[in-house]
Amino acid sequence: MPDITTAPATAERWDDVVAAMTGGGDGGTCWCRWFQLTSAEWAATPGPERRAALRREVAAGPPRGLLAYVDGVAAGWARVSPRVEQGRITRSRVPRASPIPMRNDSVWAITCVQVRREHRGIGVVGALVRDAIAFARSQGASVVEAYPVDTSVAQVSDNELFHGPASAFIANGFVEVARPKPARPVLSLELA
Repeated sequence: MPDITTAPATAERWDDVVAAMTGGGDGGTCWCRWFQLTSAEWAATPGPERRAALRREVAAGPPRGLLAYVDGVAAGWARVSPRVEQGRITRSRVPRASPIPMRNDSVWAITCVQVRREHRGIGVVGALVRDAIAFARSQGASVVEAYPVDTSVAQVSDNELFHGPASAFIANGFVEVARPKPARPVLSLELA
């Protein structure tokens, strides 16, 4: 059984962020900027600029992502940060279905999950979700939300699974609070 650990994404771990993002899926193109940029900004920002923006964010802190390690090797990434910091959430149909007002700054969201191909299927996503909950709690979050894909309803490509699979969140105590699209629930976990 592999040893799966996590750590906050910090400036000294930048090389691990790069390794986690570039091992398959869309991470090496998106650089976890989808929820940070408007549609117009996204279209106007090429991959290298997205990478530079994530690097600046990681360097500036505080941490807004977690890294997963399998036997000490960078294996995955999850964005976990206040919902109000992720501008696209307030404009996206699925997150807006949340019953909690968008301006509530104590609500955090896990919006991006990336796992390198060679580490998939061994529990990395579950570990990232579990530890993202603990991280959000330690930062004062009252609720953590997620907007994953329900893979029991729709089969999607690895690139489309960057929201994470609903099953990993439900296994960590999240409950469904809305379902604006057949395969896209809003899941929530109260921390208070």
